[in-house]
Amino acid sequence: MSISAPRGLASSGQKPITEILHPLSAAEEPLSPGPDVTVSGGRDKEVGLTNGTPVETPSPASASVLFNRLQLDDDLDSDGRDPYADTETHDLFVTVDDPKKHVSTMETYITYRVSTKTTRIEFDLPEYSVRRRYQDFDWLRTKLEDSQPTHLIPPLPEKFVMKGVVDRFSEEFVETRMKALDKFLKRVADHPVLSFNPHLNAFLSAKDLNKRQGLALLSKVGESVKNVAGGYKLRVRPPEFCAMGEYLDTFNQKLGTIDRIAQRILKEQSEYLTELREYGTVYASWAGSEEELQRPLEGVAGCVTTCCGALEDMSENMGQDFLPVLREYILYIESMKNVLRKRDQSQAEYEGRLEAAVLRKQEDRTPIPAEVEKCQDKMECFNADLKADWERWQSNKRQDFKQLLTGMADKNVTHYEKCQAAWESLITLLQDKQTEDKTKSEGRRYKGHEVNPDSEGHHADQNERGVAAAASKPDDTYVTAAARL
Repeated sequence: MSISAPRGLASSGQKPITEILHPLSAAEEPLSPGPDVTVSGGRDKEVGLTNGTPVETPSPASASVLFNRLQLDDDLDSDGRDPYADTETHDLFVTVDDPKKHVSTMETYITYRVSTKTTRIEFDLPEYSVRRRYQDFDWLRTKLEDSQPTHLIPPLPEKFVMKGVVDRFSEEFVETRMKALDKFLKRVADHPVLSFNPHLNAFLSAKDLNKRQGLALLSKVGESVKNVAGGYKLRVRPPEFCAMGEYLDTFNQKLGTIDRIAQRILKEQSEYLTELREYGTVYASWAGSEEELQRPLEGVAGCVTTCCGALEDMSENMGQDFLPVLREYILYIESMKNVLRKRDQSQAEYEGRLEAAVLRKQEDRTPIPAEVEKCQDKMECFNADLKADWERWQSNKRQDFKQLLTGMADKNVTHYEKCQAAWESLITLLQDKQTEDKTKSEGRRYKGHEVNPDSEGHHADQNERGVAAAASKPDDTYVTAAARL
């Protein structure tokens, strides 16, 4: 096989990459300068080739193009279907639920029920139900990462929590972790390659999981390979993978900023909720000592209580639904970067072996060894699998963030609608109270008006009787005149 013409490989997600020109793809091709990418000198592992359905997926050319892939328009996946649904098999369904607390003399831990339904011939039964704890999930992910190094392994929720800050046995924490573990298994079960891994089969079906017995799918390479690829620096990383790295850095920065601000908002909402509850209690106690203002004060206390409940629901949604998704994708970024580093290591191994083979060929005219071709096959497999998982990850990300942001908007709208309805009901109550007081005032005035006519009539009668009496008495003038006569 010619070194300058890469062979076609059966990959898990794409056709072989033929458009990438490597600096050492031919013996007579000079080395081209480019940015150096240092590869760690850890012990390498021989990667076995994986099988799957080829899918042609173009790669973006720049980080800006990649970052613009995060769109929430209705024209993107408007039907809610995964673009890989036609190439992925949906005959394996898993669910994680029913957390239970176990207390022993040595430790206290939580187990989760893992239920499986499948029609695959690799399983002896169509249904399974086993109980697993967090360290079993961690074992599965480690095995998947070791046996499938060319694929992106979904992340697990973080294991360690700060003591005194988060109670790992609280109902909220266990519920959040259970949802994250369920999402992890569903992503693995929907993957066209990872779902056929024998370690996953053992995890889903074995009653007692023996984690010491691992299936050795990889073989370690010799010390010479480690020396060749350990300290080698890449001449040029392909542009599409450079764009991936730049996108991951930018995306990680944005998510980190949003995560910090969201946590600060959640803390401030918690403090505001505590003060708001005290605010409502004051109005409730005040209503007991004000008979005339009892109904308005009780109305204000009820409005504050309603606002407290709405704010509590919105904060709970942010803490249990919004923040975990952000944290999951931050961990996803680390997983993707890890796969990129492994890809760079595979390319460094290939370039190092090729350079050494070219030097030997120039000296003694020996043919290119088969190890070089094997390294080239492994690198091409890495590239194809990584590109396929990248596109799948982008599709899942668009769906997850569309659902996340839509849910957050709905929760905020619901919160403000509840608060608005509560205060509007208070306005109605105050208007009714004002109308009632006005009616009572008018009633008192009308009652006073009915008493005054009787009093005036009484005085009128007295005046009439006085006038009559005066008319019956002889006038002093006439009496005086008669006396003179």
